[in-house]
Order: sequence, then structure tokens, then C-alpha cells
Amino acid sequence: MLLRLDPAVHDALARWAADELRSVNAQVDLIVRRALADAGRLPGDAAPPPRRGRPPASG
Repeated sequence: MLLRLDPAVHDALARWAADELRSVNAQVDLIVRRALADAGRLPGDAAPPPRRGRPPASG
């Protein structure tokens, strides 16, 4: 999905994401989910956000 942001807004978003050890994409996902939940519009069948950090070791 293409998302057009003002460069200053993107920079602020990137700094915020870095402060929380997230990618910009993960930060946008978090913000959108919070906004949907606050508005009572988050679908009940929405998958949970991906877990942060390394995936568990297989084996």
C-alpha cells in the first residue's frame, strides 16, 4: 500500500518507531489498530499484531 506522508511527519514517525524498537510499518499498524479500537471499529476477527522480537527457535 502506498502511503503519502509529509516528510516531516514521516521523520517523526520513524523516530517514534525507532524509540520503541519497531519498524515504521509496525508503528503505523499499531497506531491504526489503536485508533480503530478507540473508535469502536476494530473488527473482532482481526488477527492480533505480530509479536515483537525474534521468532521462537524451531526444533
